[in-house]
Amino acid sequence: MTPAPSLKAIATLLMLAATWLAEPAWAGDAIDVKIGAAHFPPYTVRPEQGADTGLLPQLVEALNRLQQDYRFVLVPTSIQRRFGDFQQARTDMAIFENPEWGWQQIPHQTVDMGLEDAEVFVASQANAGDQHYFDSLAGKRLALFNGYHYAFANFNPDPNYLRRAYNATLTYSHDSNLLMVQAGRSDIALVTRSYLSDFLARNPESVSQLVASQRVDQVYHHYALLRPDAPISDRQFAKLMRDLRDSGELARIFRPYRIIVTTPSD
Repeated sequence: MTPAPSLKAIATLLMLAATWLAEPAWAGDAIDVKIGAAHFPPYTVRPEQGADTGLLPQLVEALNRLQQDYRFVLVPTSIQRRFGDFQQARTDMAIFENPEWGWQQIPHQTVDMGLEDAEVFVASQANAGDQHYFDSLAGKRLALFNGYHYAFANFNPDPNYLRRAYNATLTYSHDSNLLMVQAGRSDIALVTRSYLSDFLARNPESVSQLVASQRVDQVYHHYALLRPDAPISDRQFAKLMRDLRDSGELARIFRPYRIIVTTPSD
């Protein structure tokens, strides 16, 4: 005679069944789509360290929950290396990009993601008596992120040019740049509105010490760039992004960081 299962055993079986049902049905059949993940906080934070932090992992999770045909996976890259990885098919997509940031000669398809951020100038309250402080960069010491394309510099990311023309200190940390401004070692740092929002939330003591410009260096109208032979087409990815927008998922992920959810252009 077979003994009746204990309550503990039944509970264990129910948990296993729930876990199985929660697993994506497409786990074995989905087509992998490789998204390049370069350090671009708060969108992607140190992906080479394997930490699922930032907005891109949240977006990937939402895309994978939405459908069963594709499995979106993150492939760590860097700001400088992302072009080569894309051309050599180590990645299928570059995301949170602008087609003007060095992609002009690289074949790609473009998808408007319907997300908008902005790069602003940040100074110390002690220096910036009013918004006119940001009218001119002449004679000011800038703290910039190495490898980034800035509109005020005609999108020229060359470190020597930026040091020579704009008295720039180049780092790989937005936190460091903002703290240099706060400490008086630099006059102005440039960060995205989303990053500044995140920084002030993490460092509430800085709220009274830093001021952002109303002047915008550039508007980040985010695009996804796909290889012409990527496993997902531009139309298919555009539809997924549209579905996420219509369901409210994009707003849930991005609006807390002051990133505007817009209606993409056709």
